[in-house]
Amino acid sequence: MYRAIDSFPRWRSYFYFITLIFFLAWLVKNVFIAVIIETFAEIRVQFQQMWGSRSSTTSTATTQMFHEDAAGGWQLVAVDVNKPQGRAPACLQQMMRSSVFHMFILSMVTVDVIVAASNYHKGESFKRQYDEFYLAEVAFTVLFDLEALLKIWCLGFTGYISSSLHKFELLLVVGTTLHVYPDLYHSQFTYFQVLRVVRLIKISPALEDFVYKIFGPGKKLGSLVVFTASLLIVMSAISLQMFCFVEELDRFTTFPRAFMSMFQILTQEGWVDVMDQTLNAVGHMWAPVVAIYFILYHLFATLILLSLFVAVILDNLELDEDLKKLKQLKQSEANADTKEKLPLRLRIFEKFPNRPQMVKISKLPSDFTVPKIRESFMKQFIDRQQQDTCCLLRSLPSASSSSCDHSKRSAIEDNKYIDQKLRKSVFSIRARNLLEKETAVTKILRACTRQRMLSGSFEGQPAKERSILSVQHHIRQERRSLRHGSNSQRISRGKSLETLTQDHSNTVRYRNAQREDSEIKMIQEKKEQAEMKRKVQEEELRENHPYFDKPLFIVGREHRFRNFCRVVVRARFNASKTDPVTGAVKNTKYHQLYDLLGLVTYLDWVMIIVTICSCISMMFESPFRRVMHAPTLQIAEYVFVIFMSIELNLKIMADGLFFTPTAVIRDFGGVMDIFIYLVSLIFLCWMPQNVPAESGAQLLLVLRCLRPLRIFKLVPQMRKVVRELFSGFKEIFLVSILLLTLMLVFASFGVQLFAGKLAKCNDPNIIRREDCNGIFRINVSVSKNLNLKLRPGEKKPGFWVPRVWANPRNFNFDNVGNAMLALFEVLSLKGWVEVRDVIIHRVGPMHGIYIHVFVFLGCMIGLTLFVGVVIANFNENKGTALLTVDQRRWEDLKSRLKIAQPLHLPPRPDNDGFRAKMYDITQHPFFKRTIALLVLAQSVLLSVKWDVEDPVTVPLATMSVVFTFIFVLEVTMKIIAMSPAGFWQSRRNRYDLLVTSLGVVWVVLHFALLNAYTYMMGACVIVFRFFSICGKHVTLKMLLLTVVVSMYKSFFIIVGMFLLLLCYAFAGVVLFGTVKYGENINRHANFSSAGKAITVLFRIVTGEDWNKIMHDCMVQPPFCTPDEFTYWATDCGNYAGALMYFCSFYVIIAYIMLNLLVAIIVENFSLFYSTEEDQLLSYNDLRHFQIIWNMVDDKREGVIPTFRVKFLLRLLRGRLEVDLDKDKLLFKHMCYEMERLHSGGDVTFHDVLSMLSYRSVDIRKSLQLEELLAREQLEYTIEEEVAKQTIRMWLKKCLKRIRAKQQQSCSIIHSLRESQQQELSRFLNPPSIETTQPSEDLNANSQDNNMQPETSSQQQLLSPTLSDRGGSRQDAADAGKPQRKFGQWRLPSAPKPISHSVSSVNLRFGGRTTMKSVVCKINPMTDTVSCGSEVKKWWTRQLTVESDESGDDLLDI
Repeated sequence: MYRAIDSFPRWRSYFYFITLIFFLAWLVKNVFIAVIIETFAEIRVQFQQMWGSRSSTTSTATTQMFHEDAAGGWQLVAVDVNKPQGRAPACLQQMMRSSVFHMFILSMVTVDVIVAASNYHKGESFKRQYDEFYLAEVAFTVLFDLEALLKIWCLGFTGYISSSLHKFELLLVVGTTLHVYPDLYHSQFTYFQVLRVVRLIKISPALEDFVYKIFGPGKKLGSLVVFTASLLIVMSAISLQMFCFVEELDRFTTFPRAFMSMFQILTQEGWVDVMDQTLNAVGHMWAPVVAIYFILYHLFATLILLSLFVAVILDNLELDEDLKKLKQLKQSEANADTKEKLPLRLRIFEKFPNRPQMVKISKLPSDFTVPKIRESFMKQFIDRQQQDTCCLLRSLPSASSSSCDHSKRSAIEDNKYIDQKLRKSVFSIRARNLLEKETAVTKILRACTRQRMLSGSFEGQPAKERSILSVQHHIRQERRSLRHGSNSQRISRGKSLETLTQDHSNTVRYRNAQREDSEIKMIQEKKEQAEMKRKVQEEELRENHPYFDKPLFIVGREHRFRNFCRVVVRARFNASKTDPVTGAVKNTKYHQLYDLLGLVTYLDWVMIIVTICSCISMMFESPFRRVMHAPTLQIAEYVFVIFMSIELNLKIMADGLFFTPTAVIRDFGGVMDIFIYLVSLIFLCWMPQNVPAESGAQLLLVLRCLRPLRIFKLVPQMRKVVRELFSGFKEIFLVSILLLTLMLVFASFGVQLFAGKLAKCNDPNIIRREDCNGIFRINVSVSKNLNLKLRPGEKKPGFWVPRVWANPRNFNFDNVGNAMLALFEVLSLKGWVEVRDVIIHRVGPMHGIYIHVFVFLGCMIGLTLFVGVVIANFNENKGTALLTVDQRRWEDLKSRLKIAQPLHLPPRPDNDGFRAKMYDITQHPFFKRTIALLVLAQSVLLSVKWDVEDPVTVPLATMSVVFTFIFVLEVTMKIIAMSPAGFWQSRRNRYDLLVTSLGVVWVVLHFALLNAYTYMMGACVIVFRFFSICGKHVTLKMLLLTVVVSMYKSFFIIVGMFLLLLCYAFAGVVLFGTVKYGENINRHANFSSAGKAITVLFRIVTGEDWNKIMHDCMVQPPFCTPDEFTYWATDCGNYAGALMYFCSFYVIIAYIMLNLLVAIIVENFSLFYSTEEDQLLSYNDLRHFQIIWNMVDDKREGVIPTFRVKFLLRLLRGRLEVDLDKDKLLFKHMCYEMERLHSGGDVTFHDVLSMLSYRSVDIRKSLQLEELLAREQLEYTIEEEVAKQTIRMWLKKCLKRIRAKQQQSCSIIHSLRESQQQELSRFLNPPSIETTQPSEDLNANSQDNNMQPETSSQQQLLSPTLSDRGGSRQDAADAGKPQRKFGQWRLPSAPKPISHSVSSVNLRFGGRTTMKSVVCKINPMTDTVSCGSEVKKWWTRQLTVESDESGDDLLDI
């Protein structure tokens, strides 16, 4: 990059290399980790039996029993029943098992570790085998030998070696006993001495459990270590056979050298040097093959092998499914317990006496509102009222007390009866109504389910596979019927014994689920009670303590000024997304911008802008342009302090400082705000003119650099990042302890073996230290590849330097501190090759094993522990660590549905014209594959450099022009097929149109100008075109979605990394801005300004030679020029500051923040990487829903009215199909759910898809506790409302039928009365009666006769009424049968012989004809009373038939 900066413009080099590192090293590389983790999780299920159960913590030879601990509690401990007892006395055995003995031994181990860590190099003349460290080692060895002998005496040898821990202790005893032998002291047996520190893991139970969780299931991790070692051996042997004959190449001459070279490639440190040396040695012919060989091995080792270690560690940290559910319950209970108590800063008021404020009211008018009465004040009246009620109940006379014949016992029983009746009468009416309501709905649901089961709706349909919606609906109905205690005798009638056994097991399972429901509800009620108790406590404090919730104990709770401050502090942009009338969600065009504006309050937005402006001003500061001497830079300082003063004053007046519920200082963020403000205020007031190095003023300048961290507090998502970072601090701390333990073991070993042995004279011709004195001449080389031609007798340029016997510049093992610093650098895989070469060259080849073992343990296991722990903590903070497999799939499904969008593909044209043919061509798979091949072919053109002076460039550009015209033709065909509006709907089509337009512009400019810029533009167009191929393949699209979604979700993490980078850059300018140039501090990499400091820190994030930059910043006199007055006048560094600065930055950024990116990529990869069997809704289901949605949403607005949802549901097929014949009730539930949740307004694509997703899964298995309760409550409410609507509609139909019959009877009576009046008029006027009425009757009869053939089919189905004259022609057999017409029952038709005119009937009864008289006329053999009874019986029979038929209709719904 630095060479590119010197050769090209800076912006081009920075942009290219920074984007390259970000996408390839941070995103794409981590996708491999995600792939390996997901693949390993699938393979683990297949090999679970081979690896054994994860939860087996004790061996099969042990049993468990309860044991009382020291605190008086009981715990379940493992006891070996076959363990033989030793021959030691009982007192010694009891002493050996006591906790005092164990603590004494662990304290001795601690002292031994401290003594070993205090060892250092004292010089060559000192006799090391007789110093105080040797004597202390002998003493500790004897002590631990006696401990082992005591345990063998107490437990017996067989019982002693049965424990793995005792085996390890015995190995240490034997090894350390041999180590104290003088000839073996400070030899390879030193490993046994330093390994005693591993015994200190027993001190912390949390650390012990963590170590067991990682290394306990040793089969997986051990198998992976063996696989890695085997791979290294095999590849080393292959490389040895391939390159051992190559001359001038000494890396593969022997097997150890080949092994070290292949191991170096595995660790990625200097692997390019190995490859370059081999390529130069083998020649140009075999160079491509050798390069491919090394690159493939490097990719496999770094991307796959290291990811396997992460996968194994994550698998070891994974919990079992049962433990996950148990931990979910425990975590919910813990959350409920923590919410019950107030914070300590508020509970302080409980220590003071209660002083409630009383208000004296002189007059109380009738319209005066009654004030709120305190609950604590009303408790005494409630208790008194209960006491009065009890006294009243006791004084009530019994019904039998007045009678002397009854006994005293009967009087007591009567009193008890009256007591119970009075107590129940208080809530009996309401409870009875609720009980009847719930019982009625339950009976309807049970009857519905029972009818379906008896009719065989659940099974026996092999012809058509049921949809997942239907399956889940029937599962829920069956579960609820069994849970509510349905009558199993009816269901089980006629079933076999196996079926009855299965039903019994299902009933038991549902009862267990009901028990889980009660536990979940109990936890929820506990949470609610905790919230209520917390509010009650807060309310009581507010009532009884006048200074509670008063900012600074001065401003009143409801003071006008405080209310004004609250309005100012809490004002924020709130775009109304819901309709105030209907409550429907509005689909705003700029909702993302509105969400961004409403992210924080207006006051916080102002402070964010002010903080950003202040940070920009700090970017212009440098050691040569300081804020103390630049008035223009002081403006931003004053503005920041003034605005932050106003902000803090407003927030303190509104919410309080510390002793209020919503105080400013209620968490770490508030403390950081006050700290940053005080530092800025002190610096502004002080403004020191002279700042000495390593002084308090320089420390104040460094603390001032924390100002960008204010944005973490102001933005909620940034606070979430910090919370995720610090919530997993426990596990990160445990991993750090393990790595420090590993470093301490190897550092102690290195001090005892290498202390003083790595020093060497700077004159390569001097070997002994006695001869290293005087001066010698050293040659200077301008470049490694520059060979100067010297004249005879001329020497190379150089200068004279003194001879010095010294250690290597960057590391040594003279004491434990320097050794641990060197090992920490090695742990980051930077500089370990140099350490290895120095140790091999100056101590011996056998000691090279030391550094290789440490690198393997630290890199393969230690660093991957950080990755695994950060990923596990991220999942735990997100709530996914304790999710079961089904719950995880459900969360993935919800995330996948959020990303899903309606299809932007217009439908195919209806006709078979030119557009339809174009549509078929462009949508054909062969056409798409052809376009993809053309894109690849055009990309291959960039494999040759496009140079203006090269003649090959013109044909390549011409071919690219041809490809561009082909792509123009493709876009044109798609526009014709889809229409311009339909083509513009797809984002992919927009991208293709943009790239094609750029290609056309390039073609015009290419033929017009034909220079280097046009060739560069053509290459860029080809690169842009290449990215379009990612959306044309499913797997590439999945990976692209993983990267894009990871970038979107990791935006705030990347912003947090940049803010930390900015803080360290500002601090680096203050601490190391004037450090002299060294090995890696040069004109490109330095801290002279904030911009260059950011570049250096970005390089350190990648791990490139960060340790060398740190050592350059540690330079001290006499290698630099100090200054006592100002830090900007010296070129020295800061040893302690550099150590803390670089180590903390590398740990926070490289080990924690970058691993958060890995966690996000792993999480997002699981959304898209799932097989069809694992998906709850497959891609085909989503695709089918998108197609149906496009059919219903004809306007392509993304929303449809609620009434269209039923049409959409009817169009669904496949797994999302709703069969109206079998699942009509499910269809009603789904439609009502949309109406209820959206108040009859418009519904979006995701609303319907979310409803279908909930209906397609088993919510019992997939949903978490709180979500499960909310969903079950919603579904119960929907079922209840649908049942009410069904009953209401049925009652309306019944009432409508009854009203229709009443209207019919009234019409008959009215017609009879009219006929009676006509008969009376005929009786008074005989001639008119005989001339008109018969003719009308004849015409009516003739019309009926003419219509009889046409309506014969209807007459077979419909029964006529008495007013229907056509009914007189029905057969006598159908006279008494009830007939149905459009859901309404009619009276039976009259017999055929009695079909005469109504006028004769009216004349016979003398003008008083009623309904009974009509029926009596139909049956002339009965009298008037019998006619009335027959009418009543017939009407009762009709109502009975209607009720039965309507009940069947209800059951069919």
